[in-house]
Amino acid sequence: MGKKFISRVIFLTALGMTPSFLAADAHWVGTWGCGPQLTEPSNLPPAPLANSTLRQFVHVTIGGNHLRVRLSNAYGTNSVAINSAHVALASGAGSGGTGTIDPAAEKTLTFRGAPAVVIPAGEVVWSDPFDYHLPALTNLAISIYFGNISATTINGHPGSRTTSFIIASNVVSSASMAGAATTQHWYIITGVDALVDTASHAVVTLGDSITDGRGSDTDGNDRWPDDFAARLLANPATTNVAVINMGIGGGGIYAGLGPSANARFDRDVLNQSGARWVIVFEGVNDIGGGTTAASLITAYQQYVAKAHAQNIRVYGATITPFGGNGYFTPAHETERQAANAWIRTNALYDAVIDFDAVVRDPVTLTNLYAPYDSGDHLHLTPAGYEAMAGSINLNLFSP
Repeated sequence: MGKKFISRVIFLTALGMTPSFLAADAHWVGTWGCGPQLTEPSNLPPAPLANSTLRQFVHVTIGGNHLRVRLSNAYGTNSVAINSAHVALASGAGSGGTGTIDPAAEKTLTFRGAPAVVIPAGEVVWSDPFDYHLPALTNLAISIYFGNISATTINGHPGSRTTSFIIASNVVSSASMAGAATTQHWYIITGVDALVDTASHAVVTLGDSITDGRGSDTDGNDRWPDDFAARLLANPATTNVAVINMGIGGGGIYAGLGPSANARFDRDVLNQSGARWVIVFEGVNDIGGGTTAASLITAYQQYVAKAHAQNIRVYGATITPFGGNGYFTPAHETERQAANAWIRTNALYDAVIDFDAVVRDPVTLTNLYAPYDSGDHLHLTPAGYEAMAGSINLNLFSP
């Protein structure tokens, strides 16, 4: 046994990790994540987080027996005090209803051995690794009892499509959150990793509100990346492939809500634990704002170069139709078609996922197919997201 391995045993044992974690063929893989951003004033918590418990639910992809949780204050301008943080499996409806958990499946998080942590402005922290049996495709509750936290600047993810619960007391271990204020946003939490064998990896879905799931059902976990993850885990050859959804509603390659894809590509794709593939599905918000296909192609080329440098395969997804939406003009449609033509024919992407061909109206090619149109002629229904996920060739994600 080498010195490096012995040092690793000593270090991780000090963090409460048993030697069972240390199999030579194990590594961290993200089983859930979201793209962090500065929360806009209209999306701030409905009740103060200071001295309150916030319970949030996330739908993980692959399972595992050893976990760690990532908490981010990347966009906060003040420190965030966390007095206590717990995880538990959702009970019953889980991410709906009263936000119930299974108390028998609860675990207290620690941070460098302590139950509390202060996250400085602009910083990210990981919990200490911990033993935990997490089934695949399940809802995990993360309950945080805050100390001091700013009410006006907070790291978050507005498009959670998942109900979160806030109560002004320490109830991190409570089975239910009856009487809590509710909101459909995530705050502070940005990732859950599982320690799994080295044959397991993650695919990152980089996108905008279509990837973030606008038009899907709140607490339904029926975004296209959710459906895609379910297909992967039901397929014998890809049961070890996680999906990390890095969609940001309103985001774009160059501008839009939250950090641009250019600004966040390294963090949200390259730095994800265990990332082996990325699906690049970006561009509709840029085109809607007047960006040219040539500019989009420049960014796509940069993403491919960066990802390939880290042995990450890059799959390009065509931009879906938006005829009838406020984004639509003949000039914008020309740019969409030009971008899609490049995506379909270039020699840089490792493969192409043709979402446009799957969801467009078979007669009016500039529009979404009516059963897939959520009503705004841009975002899709759950049926549309299921069709997108169902069109992806799972062989692209086999070892």
